[in-house]
Amino acid sequence: MPIGGRSHIRIARPSLDLAAAERFWVDGLGLKVVYRAEADGHDLLMLGRPDADWHLELVREASRPVEPRPTEEDLLVIYLDEEVPQDLVDRLVEHGGIRVQSPNPYWNEWGVTVADPDGYRLVLCKRGWSNA
Repeated sequence: MPIGGRSHIRIARPSLDLAAAERFWVDGLGLKVVYRAEADGHDLLMLGRPDADWHLELVREASRPVEPRPTEEDLLVIYLDEEVPQDLVDRLVEHGGIRVQSPNPYWNEWGVTVADPDGYRLVLCKRGWSNA
């Protein structure tokens, strides 16, 4: 099968301010810049962990910027399998995030939801998860 458990996943989203997004995801959450490109007004920022099989791609095209249109259900969930550290939440807010309540009570009970500078929601969940 061409798609396997180690197939790399890219989550791509538009951003209006890559510098603000980088502060949130790198300085706030602790991801690394795994790739950056600025060419002909098409700016690209890839964030993740070097050992991961996924990355978050943020793009901005200066000549025709795409307005991010996240909904309350556009979630990137990270299962921590432990309590959500308050200092991590504070750091995310300090670096441009906004703590929000989820319309889904599950996420309010089991995690913390923070909107990034473009309005996309990150959920830090204290539960663990496995597809097995």
